[in-house]
Amino acid sequence: MADGAPRAQAVAVSGEKIVAVGSVDDCRAALPDAEVVDTGAAALAPGFIEPHGHPLISGVATQAPARSIAPWDCPTWADVQTVFTDALATTDPDTPLWFAGYDALLHGHPAPDAEELDGIFGDRVALLTDNSGHGIYFNSALIRSYGWDSEPPADPVASHYGRNADGSLTGQGFELPVVTAVTGPLMAKMGNPLVSAAHYFALMARGGYTSTSDMTYDPKFAAGYEALAAAPSCPLRVSMWEMSITDTYSDPATFAAGEAWLTKAGVKLWTDGSPWVGNIAISFPYLDTEATRTAGIDPATAGGTQSMNYSREQLDAILDRAAPAGWQMAFHANGDLALDLALDAYEDALTRHGLLGSDHRWRLEHCGAGTRAQFDRAARLGVHVSLAPFQYYYWGDLLDGAMFDPEHGARWAAFGDAVASGACVSLHNDGSVSPPTPVINIATAVTRRTRDGGVHRPDQAITLDQAWRAQTIDAARTLHRDHLVGSVEVGKLADFVELSADPWAVDPDALIDTVTVTGTWLGGRRIDLDEFLAAVGGADNAAHAHLAERNAKSCC
Repeated sequence: MADGAPRAQAVAVSGEKIVAVGSVDDCRAALPDAEVVDTGAAALAPGFIEPHGHPLISGVATQAPARSIAPWDCPTWADVQTVFTDALATTDPDTPLWFAGYDALLHGHPAPDAEELDGIFGDRVALLTDNSGHGIYFNSALIRSYGWDSEPPADPVASHYGRNADGSLTGQGFELPVVTAVTGPLMAKMGNPLVSAAHYFALMARGGYTSTSDMTYDPKFAAGYEALAAAPSCPLRVSMWEMSITDTYSDPATFAAGEAWLTKAGVKLWTDGSPWVGNIAISFPYLDTEATRTAGIDPATAGGTQSMNYSREQLDAILDRAAPAGWQMAFHANGDLALDLALDAYEDALTRHGLLGSDHRWRLEHCGAGTRAQFDRAARLGVHVSLAPFQYYYWGDLLDGAMFDPEHGARWAAFGDAVASGACVSLHNDGSVSPPTPVINIATAVTRRTRDGGVHRPDQAITLDQAWRAQTIDAARTLHRDHLVGSVEVGKLADFVELSADPWAVDPDALIDTVTVTGTWLGGRRIDLDEFLAAVGGADNAAHAHLAERNAKSCC
């Protein structure tokens, strides 16, 4: 990924940095006394970079003792029911049951309520979190354990519980404040959250990631990140974007681990919601189909401007507080109307604060319904675009014809238009909304092939070079980390991924099956995940129990 030097035979490392790249002789000349290591990999590449992740809270929300029922682990509702049966048979009766990753569209099953869950779990406390992060479903035993059967809670701002005619709870809730209210008390009873986070770090490393981001950072996470960074063989460097819903989002932050490991980079907010629950701001309608009806998406009320999470005045106020402090802004925006709102607010704020033409690298996240005109405008403003290949890979066959008309659904995640605009484009997984699989991201962008083999708007594919850059050096640029990582160049940190095959020698349609990750290196040291997990497993839970209170902020 180095300009002008796409290939080399060897790399020399001194301390944590690269000191030479070229032939074996070149590297021996630079470090005559160095140990020579043959990694055994078919190819060594710069470590993959996740520009839009949530590693700590994704671990708390999805790793044991929670059980995954996400569609990539449980493709059908019958598979989900098998996990339910196993959990009931193998878990202590006093332990709450938490299942993460329910998806009405992909599971083909309507969102459950307390009545349905009572029939499955009886008096066992149980809940399901929606894979989108925007919904939660729980049984009567949980309602009783919280005292909500006698005193149902009020609806928090910008969220709501499902209610019966008498005001009692149905066992459903929607949007993050409700998800937090339901999961917080339960998670505090379910083990060491730092261990769960460490297992998610390891999962990302097995996918080849060496750098990531936390796009829902809260200062309460600082101690947890410090502990993970201090553990031997920690596999990830982390850049943080603090949520604009905190009181401190414009404040500086420093970390004992040092800037190479942990850094606060910017501020994050959400202009709209999730395509999978019907609350993205789009100018075109959802279709009335069996899929949308099963998911509870009503075309008469879904989408449109009512799905905006902020007014323009609210966005301006946040930008006017964050921009003078030098923070890099990141706006979640899936729908085309949400993108227009974000771009309007960005352009005015960049003008107002004298940042037009500067290297600000403000960001747009996901951009599923983004148009060429919007990407062109982002490029003119110097705004980076981070796309979500997983949305197309897992849901693409539904997006085209079952959720939206082909004109809009087939071109979802328009990689070709984004790259052609000249904007800096990155690819992301948005864990835990999809598994951390950068090779699948790259293959999806190159082939426009969905998990089930469908191909929609192949003209929106990009080249392997473009896709690989979007997961390495261009992702590093978006994180303001390209001076440290993203390419194998002299002076950068020696962060690498070992691959089982040379991706440029493989048929693009075979990338996912042929190119696997065999290991990662950080700072010139091969990562030992067993060492990392063992070290974190011995940590004191009491110091990190507070992470459970924030576990729900794990999406988008």
